[in-house]
Amino acid sequence: MAGTVYDRMREFLDQFPLGFPATESGVELDILRRLFTPEEAEAAMLLTPFPEEASQIAGRSGTEAVELSELLESMSGKGLIFRTRRGDTTLYNTVPFMIGLYEYSVEKMDADLARLFKEYYDIAYQGEMAASRVPGFKVLPVARGFAAGTVLLPYPALEQEIAKARKIAVAECVCRKESRLLGEDCGHPRETCLSFGVAAEYYIDNGMGREVTVAEALAILEAADRSGLVHAGANTIHLSNVCNCCPCCCASMKGIAKKGHDRSLYLNALYEAVVDEEICVVCGVCGDRCPVEAISVGETPRVDRARCLGCGLCATACEPGAITLIPRTDRREPFHRMLDLGLAILQGKQENR
Repeated sequence: MAGTVYDRMREFLDQFPLGFPATESGVELDILRRLFTPEEAEAAMLLTPFPEEASQIAGRSGTEAVELSELLESMSGKGLIFRTRRGDTTLYNTVPFMIGLYEYSVEKMDADLARLFKEYYDIAYQGEMAASRVPGFKVLPVARGFAAGTVLLPYPALEQEIAKARKIAVAECVCRKESRLLGEDCGHPRETCLSFGVAAEYYIDNGMGREVTVAEALAILEAADRSGLVHAGANTIHLSNVCNCCPCCCASMKGIAKKGHDRSLYLNALYEAVVDEEICVVCGVCGDRCPVEAISVGETPRVDRARCLGCGLCATACEPGAITLIPRTDRREPFHRMLDLGLAILQGKQENR
């Protein structure tokens, strides 16, 4: 391994499915210096992706249990590692750069850290996100986008999933906060990132977000939809989070909207929009609403299904009801577990080198 603790920390993070590649400028090391003290970086490298008690970590690493426990608790409060509480038991595990260190920096981010994040994304991380050709996120349309009478969907409607959550938190969108700090505010709502279950507890306990009710979460979702934000979550069956993404700031959408990259590199589209030409009044709203310019409006709207995200933003704004969503026949099913998604990303990176 390389010499300094931050060099070793970078190599440690680079082992994750979404890694932490080195750059010529060393901007990634500047990020680590901003986030971690040397002692915290050393401690973070003792952890694994699997939750463990501090005593287990101390026993495996030969460190003093009480001191390590205090340090890990402090680090989890700073968003440097993940913490889970199960009754009287507290468990800790390491986190990748994304989803992890980047998102958990939402409260501590200032203009300098925002500049570092943007530089790293432009130089290295957009390429890292696309390297496997396995999308890390799936698109989650709201129920209003589906045809009336549609009963058998391949997945529960997003609103139904949110209604089942035992704990919900909302936080500011870290991507739009970064842009705002750099003088590039897009004007979309900012407090839009929803998390559920243990992830919600982590955000609430650490002051990164606030607890909301199901009704409040659904209202946030509706406001995001009105603003033209794409609802997306981890590309797994289980719902752990909902990002409400804009094409100008979102890490997963900028490559599609701004650079013309294939949407399947970043987002798994489970549905596609279809137009009923007999109902359509050719008002052009759908073309204006599409965040990735997948709809061209001539005599009638035409949907480029290769670009279509299946987000439903066109359908929810179509007053005549001429646009609906249908399941893609060629869809890629979400993964059952985060572990399965991670393994697929690792394999994809190896195959595409």
